[in-house]
Amino acid sequence: MPEGIRSERQQLAGLRSFATQIIDTSELNVHQLKGLVISLVKGGEGGREMTVHLQSFGYRFGLPLESDLVMDVRFLPNPYFIPELKEFSGLDPKVRAYVLKHGETGEFLTKFKELLEFLLPGYKREGKSYLTISIGCTGGRHRSVVIAEEIRDFFKRKQLNLKVSHRDMEKG
Repeated sequence: MPEGIRSERQQLAGLRSFATQIIDTSELNVHQLKGLVISLVKGGEGGREMTVHLQSFGYRFGLPLESDLVMDVRFLPNPYFIPELKEFSGLDPKVRAYVLKHGETGEFLTKFKELLEFLLPGYKREGKSYLTISIGCTGGRHRSVVIAEEIRDFFKRKQLNLKVSHRDMEKG
């Protein structure tokens, strides 16, 4: 046995005596180990649920580094340039109605939801337990907020663990 392993075993001997479960990882890949640990901690397959963090953001404040998927919606009509909408956020019904009334928004949402329908089972199958989807527009106040809220409604029907945030909505 190599000296490093022998030394480590000696150092951990006291801790090992308290262990209720010992896992031999020598034949496991990272996905198998994760599944085994989740199974031991939560019991069976109960811990295999995926949590989706859906967030809107503004490109002018930088990309969210924790993102797994990033969707750019700066191509959609911008309420910022409508004087009576500029001061409101994408949570306001008037801003929401403006963004959603355009045909390209509806077409985009249909295709984006289809993409998510395709991707989510693959991420679950791969054992991903946390997925961050970031939706960005210029300032993170109007279009990205509206689209994130629309996708929130889509995910609610999927019965996933869901967290929604609007990172830059109150900035600028």
